[in-house]
Amino acid sequence: MRHSIATVCLSGSLEEKMDAAAAAGFDGIEVFEPDLVVGALSPEEIRARADRLGLTLDLYQPFRDFEGVTEELLADNLRRAEERFRVMNRLGIDTVLVCSNVATATVDSDEVSAAQLRRLGDLAAAYGVRVAFEALAWGRYVDDYRRAWRIVELCDHPAVGTCLDSFHILSRGHDPSAIEAIPGEKVFFVQLADAPRLSMDVLSWSRHHRLFPGEGDFDLAAFVGHVVATGYDGPLSLEVFNDIFRQTDTARTARHARRSLTWLEDQAARRSAGTDLGTIPRVQSPSGVDYVEVKAEDTSAVETMLSQLGLTFRGQHRTKPVRLWSSGSVRVVLNEQHARDREPTLAGVGLQVEDAVASAARADALGVSAVPRRTQAGEQRLTGFAAPSGLEVFVNDSHPDGEPRWTDEFEHGRPDERATYSHVDHVNLVHTWAEHDEAVLFWTSLLGLQAPPSTEVASPQGLVRSQVMRSADGAIRFPMNVAPAVGGTYPEHVALACDDIVAVAQAAREAGMDFLHVPANYYDDLRARFGLPEDELALLREHDLLHDRDRHGSFRHFYTPVVGRLFLEVVQRIGEYDGYGADNAPVRLAAQSRHRR
Repeated sequence: MRHSIATVCLSGSLEEKMDAAAAAGFDGIEVFEPDLVVGALSPEEIRARADRLGLTLDLYQPFRDFEGVTEELLADNLRRAEERFRVMNRLGIDTVLVCSNVATATVDSDEVSAAQLRRLGDLAAAYGVRVAFEALAWGRYVDDYRRAWRIVELCDHPAVGTCLDSFHILSRGHDPSAIEAIPGEKVFFVQLADAPRLSMDVLSWSRHHRLFPGEGDFDLAAFVGHVVATGYDGPLSLEVFNDIFRQTDTARTARHARRSLTWLEDQAARRSAGTDLGTIPRVQSPSGVDYVEVKAEDTSAVETMLSQLGLTFRGQHRTKPVRLWSSGSVRVVLNEQHARDREPTLAGVGLQVEDAVASAARADALGVSAVPRRTQAGEQRLTGFAAPSGLEVFVNDSHPDGEPRWTDEFEHGRPDERATYSHVDHVNLVHTWAEHDEAVLFWTSLLGLQAPPSTEVASPQGLVRSQVMRSADGAIRFPMNVAPAVGGTYPEHVALACDDIVAVAQAAREAGMDFLHVPANYYDDLRARFGLPEDELALLREHDLLHDRDRHGSFRHFYTPVVGRLFLEVVQRIGEYDGYGADNAPVRLAAQSRHRR
């Protein structure tokens, strides 16, 4: 199917939006009337620019507050419409979006609305224009797509059809299956938007919190399946009102938007066999973390921390200033290459997948930027992609029966004879407010990770929004924090899983590790919350351990101090505990703040 985007989704001038949409691979655009009104180009110049860019102009929108009015007001509404049709003819656009009346409707009658739309259809036909009538979720009388379709049926005019908008339908909880009863030739346009489930008035929800497909909670794949079942053959178009996207880089947001449609079409095609929807290589869900990479001009402080935590130095890379530390299946790569003046940061993560070549093909189809990595003869080539934050994500074929082949490239180290840790439990990432939604789509579309509902935790700098991306089996867990809009960022961290955290903490302290001090007030609170026995509280207090519990099990963990923009966490999951000790995050944040001071 063809793919379109409303100019309201993007920042910048209409010219910049058109350029970005074309470069991102869209076939057409919806012209949002305010973008035209404030622009410097004439309708003829916009039409010519679209032709040069290979874009179709698919929809003129919105035309508001038309139907359900008095005869006197209808006459003025028809006058307004005729002026818009003249402009549309100059633009070369043949379809107008007419929203159900919000402000001026006084007649709650399907028959009256249909008769008035029929008069609009007569006028539109004289200009070669089609009218796509849409039920706004907050329409005064018409707020359900099924009622909008009944009115179009009563209107019975060849120039009048309906527009189906996923947000207006799914935000109200309407059943989209009735879409399949609408003849495809009467579906004049389809608009798509995702959104998180929020408890707020639907107008504010719509104006500020829409998202691109794959970033929210709506089942858009099923929605598109219902649309395709009608026989609709027009474009799938994005209409996303979002305060963030209207401020971010135009070209980047357009690429992000186009990726979301590729992902959605693939999802819908796999549910609806036999359609003309396009598919891309199947997702390769990661089975584990291959390695984490820390980059800095000087990684010695991180090496000291790894040694204190019981990891083993495995050697120096034979051609690069890169060293490997490991314990069990935990591998930490320390990279000092091209890192002048850089403090320790989480630079990359390697993931194990069934077929790295297939993952690379999927990334290419989604328009994800590849990350090349220079290799010498005899060195393993890994496939890499750039995440929205700049994190380099490399995939490697799974190696369940031993270590990956790339570890043979490290020399003059020691064998890993003690497996203190079982695996990387999770990797905590930080994104700016502008990157967060794009990051959700990146992990969802490329690697099939799931996004449970986000949470908020308190910190000395205010509330921290946290969103976990994880594989279905929990083998991959990426909690993502949104950095404060003003005043800097948060450090990232890697959590290592062990079976005896008390022994790990005791050995680390004996090796000289400087623990984050947990205040006595915290342990008093634990006593009150969980009723822990005094001997257990004393053990936790002695080793600065934090504790959490739910009905499935319990969780113990501790943190190292921050080095550069990175710290480590050691965790022990007991039973079927599946969380991250979120209630302890404020304790950690405050302790880190005190440690920095």
